[in-house]
Amino acid sequence: MFQYHGAEHKTIFCYEAGLPLTVENVRIQSRHHPRCGTSFLFVVIFVSILASGVVFGIWPMTNPLARAAAHLALLPLVVGITYEFNRWVGRHVKENKLAQILTAPGLWMQNFTTNEPDDNMIECAIKSLELVIPEQKGKDAW
Repeated sequence: MFQYHGAEHKTIFCYEAGLPLTVENVRIQSRHHPRCGTSFLFVVIFVSILASGVVFGIWPMTNPLARAAAHLALLPLVVGITYEFNRWVGRHVKENKLAQILTAPGLWMQNFTTNEPDDNMIECAIKSLELVIPEQKGKDAW
């Protein structure tokens, strides 16, 4: 499973670089992607801890049901902040040192969730991506 995840990342990198989607081109790409779901979940946890710390620091709650309700109420805010962070990082990670520092923990986590794929897995990832590439060029731009 983790090898397919690595193949997905490599294929996306190849596509974003504008290279032809061939096994040879995909194989040389990195398996660590800044917009990965693993990184996203890592940031969700971090933002959730920060948001909960602020909210419960201002309004202490001891009732478990009220606390659970407050956590659920914070969820759209936490996910929204994380989503925008993920988009910003995806656009700026190559040239912005702060973005590189902020994405490092999520990229490190990908050492556990991605492995180097074999050529058959890369072929599968290429075929999967080809099926979802928009017909009109530029519709997938960040």
